[in-house]
Amino acid sequence: MRRMAEGAGTRREGICLPQAALNRLMPLHVVISAQGRVRAAGPTLQRLFAGQRLVGRSILTLFEMRAPARIVDMAGFAARVGHKLNLLPRGTAPALRLRGLAVPLGGAGGGYLVDLSFGIDCPRAVGLLQLSEADFAPTDMTMEVLYLAEANAAVLAEMRGLSGRLDGARLQAEEEALTDPLTGLRNRRASDSLLARLCREGIGFALLHLDLDYFKQVNDRLGHAAGDHVLGVVAGILRRQCRSMDSLARVGGDEFVLILPGLVDELRVARIATRIIEELRRPIAVQDESCRIAGSIGYVVVPEGAGSDPATVLKASDAALYAAKKAGRSQVQQGQARPGRQAEVVP
Repeated sequence: MRRMAEGAGTRREGICLPQAALNRLMPLHVVISAQGRVRAAGPTLQRLFAGQRLVGRSILTLFEMRAPARIVDMAGFAARVGHKLNLLPRGTAPALRLRGLAVPLGGAGGGYLVDLSFGIDCPRAVGLLQLSEADFAPTDMTMEVLYLAEANAAVLAEMRGLSGRLDGARLQAEEEALTDPLTGLRNRRASDSLLARLCREGIGFALLHLDLDYFKQVNDRLGHAAGDHVLGVVAGILRRQCRSMDSLARVGGDEFVLILPGLVDELRVARIATRIIEELRRPIAVQDESCRIAGSIGYVVVPEGAGSDPATVLKASDAALYAAKKAGRSQVQQGQARPGRQAEVVP
C-alpha cells in the first residue's frame, strides 16, 4: 500500500522552453498542433520557405512525407511519431531532402515537435540557402565537416595542380634531354634509343647517316655564328624531305642520323637521300654573303624481322658513308647490315 501511495503521489514534471531558446537549440524545427497546423517554426526552416507564412498552414501542404510509406493524413503521421521521417518540400521551396523525427507534446493542447535536418543534402542546402554556422544548432558539427571537406578539396586541387606542374616540368626536362638545342632536332641519345627499340622489336626501318662536306671552311671563313646558321638551314632541309614521324638527329658537329620507321623500300629511301644531297648543294646566304656546302649519305635498309642489332646497323651506315665520301663526296651510297657478318657496301 505504501508503494502504491508513493506511486500515486509522484508528479511527472515537463520542460518549458521559450521559443527563442528552442530556435537556438533546434533552428530547423516545426511545432504543429494535433491537427497538423504549424504553431511555430525555427529560423532555418523559415529560410527554406523564404517569403511564405508558415504559421497556420498544414504540415502536409508544406512537405511530402514518407516513413517509408507515403503519409497522406495526420492519422498516418501520428502512427509514425518517434520514428524516422523522410520529407521533401512542396511548392517553390528548393527540392532538398530532409530527415525528421516527431515527438508528442504534453499538455492540454497536445501536438508535436518535429526536429529536421538536411541529411546528405546539407552541402546543397548551404549553397542554395546561403546558410552559415548560425543556421545550425551550436552542437551541430555540420559546418565543421563542410569546412573540413572544403579544405580537403582545396588541398587536393592544389596537389593535383602541383602534380600537373611537376609532370609538365619532368616532360619538358625529358624532351630537352633528347633534343639538340642548336637545331631543335633530336640528339644522339634519342637516336640511339629509337634505333635500339626498332631492332629489339623487329620493326623495319631505314637509317641514313649524313655528314656535311666543306662545313669546316664556313666556320673558318665566316665564324661559328655563320656555322650555326648553316646547321639551322640543314635542319630545315631535313624536315622538308622527311616525314613528321621520322627521327632526325644531330649526333655530332656536322653529322646527322635519320631514322625512318616502317620505310623499307630501297628505291624510295635512295630518292629521299638524293633529294637531300641536291638541296644541300644550293648556296646558303650568310651575313650578306653566300656559302656552299655539300653532304654525303650512307644509308641502310633493315627489313622487318631482320634480327639486326644497333651496332651492326651503325657500322654498315658508317661504311656506306665512307664509301660515299671516297667516291668524290656529295654522293649517296647504300650499305648492308647482316647479323654476324662484316658490314658491306652495295655496289
